[in-house]
Order: sequence, then C-alpha cells, then structure tokens
Amino acid sequence: MTEKGTVLVIDDEEVMREILESLLSSEGYRVKLAATGEDGIAIASSEPIDLAIVDVMLPDQSGIDVLDELKRVDSELVAIMITAFASVETAIEAMKRGAFDYVTKPFKNDEVRVIVANGMRQRRLVDENRTLKAALSDRQRFDVLVGKSPRMQEVYALIRQVAPSKSTVLITGESGTGKELVAKAIHNHSNRKTKPFVTVNSGSLPPDLLESNLFGHVKGAFTGAVSPKKGLFEIADGGSIFLDEIGTIPVETQAKLLRVIQEKEFMRLGGIDNIRVDVRIIAATNSDLRLLVEEGNFREDLYYRLNVINVFLPPLRQRREDVSLLAQHFLKKYGAENGRAELRLSPEAIQSLLEYDWPGNVRELENVIERSVVLASGPLIGRGLIPDHVSSGSEFRLPRIVVPEDGISFRDVITGFEKRLIESSLETSGGVQKRAAHLLGLKPTTLNEMIKRYNISLERKEPSPTR
Repeated sequence: MTEKGTVLVIDDEEVMREILESLLSSEGYRVKLAATGEDGIAIASSEPIDLAIVDVMLPDQSGIDVLDELKRVDSELVAIMITAFASVETAIEAMKRGAFDYVTKPFKNDEVRVIVANGMRQRRLVDENRTLKAALSDRQRFDVLVGKSPRMQEVYALIRQVAPSKSTVLITGESGTGKELVAKAIHNHSNRKTKPFVTVNSGSLPPDLLESNLFGHVKGAFTGAVSPKKGLFEIADGGSIFLDEIGTIPVETQAKLLRVIQEKEFMRLGGIDNIRVDVRIIAATNSDLRLLVEEGNFREDLYYRLNVINVFLPPLRQRREDVSLLAQHFLKKYGAENGRAELRLSPEAIQSLLEYDWPGNVRELENVIERSVVLASGPLIGRGLIPDHVSSGSEFRLPRIVVPEDGISFRDVITGFEKRLIESSLETSGGVQKRAAHLLGLKPTTLNEMIKRYNISLERKEPSPTR
C-alpha cells in the first residue's frame, strides 16, 4: 500500500480530473482517474481503492447509483460526492446511501484536502478495527509466558534483547512448546506493539490460497476472485507478521517471500503494481530447516535471511521445574472458566505430571489439566483424573541390571532392551505406530526405522487394558 492510500476520482470533466489528480498527488496519495461510472466501477473491482470522489452527474449513470455499486464492491470504501448543483436533498440521499461527505463545485483546495484526509483517517480506523477483532478472535491459548527454569530465563532475556530491533527472528522448537506465544511477546515488547500482529499458519493452506492470503489479489486473478483483496502483508503494515510452520511453504512461494524480506515490496496475484510495506517477519518451525535446505526443499538464501536471530524453545521434558508452575497456571485458568476456582491438584497427581516426559509439550499439559478440571467431581484432582498414558508413564522404572563377573555385551543388552521397549509400546497402542511413537517420545519416522532394523512384527494387537 502506498503511504497515504489510493484515491479514485470519477468525473466526466477532464479539467476537474486533472485538478484533483494534481492536488491529491501533491499530498502523497496514489490517484486513479475515470471519466464514467462504468470505468470507475471497473477500476474499483480490479484493485483495492481506499477512497473515491464521485461526481453526482455522470454521462452514463447517476453518481448515487455508482456509489451503490462501489459499496457493493467494497462495503468499507470511503466515498465523497461532488457536484456543481448544491442540493440538500441530494446530499442527504448520498449520506443515506453511505457517502462519507459531500462538496460542491467550485470548491476550495483546502476544503478537499481536509475532507479527503478525514476520509482516509476513517478508512484506517476501519482497517485497524478489523485487525483488532481478528486478533481477539484468535487469542493465544495461554495468556502469558510461564516458566522459572534457567532455560526459560534465557528465552526471556533473549526476547527482551531482540524485541526492540528490526531484525527477522526464527523461533525453533518442538510442536506445542509455545512458539506463537514467544512471537507475540517479541511483538508486544517492540516499538510496533500498537500496530497489527498477524499470524499465518503456513502449513494449513494450499499454495495458491497461501499466496492470495499473504499478498492479496486483484479481481479475476484466479477463479473465484470476484473482487480485489488486500493481503496479510498489507494488513500487517507497520507491525509484525508471524509465519508459523515456515518449513512447509512451497519453493515457489519462498522466492516471493524472499523478495518481501529483501526489497520490502511485492505484487498482488494478477497485479502489476509494486506494493511497499514495513513489516517485521517472525517465523517459526519445528522442522530442521538446514536439513530441508540440503534436501532442496528450502531455499538456502531464504534460510539465512530468516535465521538472523534464533530463539530456541526447549521441550518441556528439559525444564521439568516448570511443569508444576504451568499446571497450576492452567488449573487457575480453566477452574475460573468452569466456575471451579476451588480445585487443587493432589501431591500424587503433581508427581505423575512431574515424572511424565510430555512429548506434546506445554500444549499436551494444558489439555490434560483442562480435562481434569471438567471431569473433577470434588475439590481435589487426584491421580485417578490424570489420563492413563500420563500416569502409567510415570510408573515406569528401569529394571535393575547386575553385571556378571565374566562381563556382558553392552551393545547386545541395549539392543535387546530397545527391541522389547518398542514391542511393549506397540502392544499398548494396539499396533498403531503413531501412538506407539507418542508413548516413547519419538518421531513416527524414527520409530518406523527402528521397527525395520529390529525386524519387529507389525501384526495389529489389541491395546493393553487400562488400569
């Protein structure tokens, strides 16, 4: 978007169009001109327009009718009616149909400047209100960063250090560790905190829709593009954009993203005009981007542009001292939401939580506490309300091994133990590898490789009975 916005002038008088173009261009607006209502509607349908100045008397149709059509294309478009025939009735009718203001010919230049500036201010307020509503409707799952462990103190210190800068940030860590929360903390501690924070889940959209969401499109850019649309980069102008699951972005889209980072400009799908923006990019991934680069699935130049500052979020199993604190935080949150503020966790329940490895990290812990709050019949959440896969996992103890005097094969013992452990997890999960991997805190691909290595039968079994 240009700095002050785009104005469409629809007037059949060439001199009037030239006067308004010169006046508004000198004020920093991008100006588009049309001599007829039909041409003006076509322009508004093909590209985003912030404000339109419409002559009431046009050769092909009434300016009031043109106003109606413009509002159908963009209900939030700001329209100013202009006419040589001062008429209170016409002014009132224009206002009823959605006009922002009304001026008569001949006009004073300062009068037009003020009205257009006020109209643009109104448009910006509408855009900011839409962004705020979107942010409120997509509130983070927990309200503040929680953790007192040394690992999290390092994360807090890094956030405070990098937030005021303009540098691109790459947040890495396993799924469920709270990467979006860190991105919001960086934004909220920066000088962009009063501007939009826009989240894009890169992995949930097909390539065409992803590019349309990121960069916007003009009318007719693809089937279904019946009207122009601003992209999320435009909406985030002045603020921050959070690109979650950045490793899933298609290679062709990566090239366009690289251009935004390097040139701070892009084109809408189907468009020909360069759109300049000032947006801080914060990206996140649970993938190994270096490995993706080596495999040819991620651009090396983009990787280095994104990885200017890296914030690593440790998994929950590496900061067990935060488990109890997080559990109490979620207990308070969901207790308040469900009218159960009296609830507390028993020592046995807390011990179960402390001894579990949490492969799903903070998100999994939150889900466990929410479930326990909903199912609790009394004021105390005991171990019985903790899901079996969590509490049973806490009961696991390594068998005692005595090394004989004549020695033992370390490799054979470890290999045999790994095989029995995998077989046990498959039995517990009924042969479902994804579930077995979850129980062992492994990636499904890693477990599958180990199953092949040890030639373990994958015959589906009934899961072990729960306690």
